[in-house]
Amino acid sequence: MQTVWVLGAGQLGAMLQQAAYPLALRVIPLDPDDRNLPEIGDGDLVTAEREQWPETPMTTLLSQHPNFVNADVFWRIADRFHQKSLLDSLGVATAPWRDVEAETASRELHDALGEKVLLKRRTGGYDGKGQYWLDRAQPQPVPEDWRGTAIAEQKIPFMEELSLVGGRDRDGKKVFYPLTLNLHSDGILMASVAPLSRVNHLQGQAEAMLGKIMDAMSYVGVMAMECFRIDDTLIVNELAPRVHNSGHWTQAGACVSQFEMPLRAVAGLPLKAPEVRGQSAMINLIGMERETRWLEVPACQVYWYGKEVRPGRKLGHININHPETAPLHDALTALRPLLPEHYGKALDWVAEAL
Repeated sequence: MQTVWVLGAGQLGAMLQQAAYPLALRVIPLDPDDRNLPEIGDGDLVTAEREQWPETPMTTLLSQHPNFVNADVFWRIADRFHQKSLLDSLGVATAPWRDVEAETASRELHDALGEKVLLKRRTGGYDGKGQYWLDRAQPQPVPEDWRGTAIAEQKIPFMEELSLVGGRDRDGKKVFYPLTLNLHSDGILMASVAPLSRVNHLQGQAEAMLGKIMDAMSYVGVMAMECFRIDDTLIVNELAPRVHNSGHWTQAGACVSQFEMPLRAVAGLPLKAPEVRGQSAMINLIGMERETRWLEVPACQVYWYGKEVRPGRKLGHININHPETAPLHDALTALRPLLPEHYGKALDWVAEAL
């Protein structure tokens, strides 16, 4: 079996490992901090389930291997300055932005970007972390520890948040999943719904944007593009050069999941358009104890990551899939008493979106 080493041993690595077996591939996720270094063969492949990592003996070993796929991509996406610069150079729409330099004044940022400006750490920051708002109505200087470490973005009055996951092989063939509608709370993805016929007219626009980005970087694997929708225009919020939380629904709702697709691309196996199976919704399980009664709910697949429970931490997800929408609504009703009370808003959102 062809061996694929994965830099990163979180839930994404585990799900890549699960998706590998039908492809006769052996996926081995590796913790960046593990001091027990493996022997990687000359013919083995190396990829990553995360776009940034600490400098450790393990990450040095993996990132310097000649078969490390997308070696020239990860650092460009992980740093928001370089990511934004890439989008601008390609003419792909994104929120107006500025680099926050050592001498940048908040007045300059407001003059360039508007009344409310969002600071984002150039590296790190996810699930709502690494962000800081500036409001001209409540004047304040740029905090010292954000100078030289952040970009500033204009606040976008978007209608809704959509994401697109696409795959590309070494020959440049590209395939895409349907656009996914996403709900965030405090910067953390709570739920996703796909496909949605009402956004079908935006699919071509989204594919052209993500395809242009992947081609420009000669990317091999799966990439996710988070977008804001303003009327019938999409603008890129962020990119992820890997499988993505908003694509988890594909495990139940597509003939090739987002975890199988990058392995096909990396290993040189055929890519095929991911035929969609019925209607899907995904519910993230955040900061809660496991409830085995989730497993009883029809039309649901439960993934539990086995992590220590902490507030705000993604601990699992539930995929709901069925050819008809009525069983999905029944599943939402059955899940409601099995989830914390504040999940009621997310379940209502999903029910309305279906």
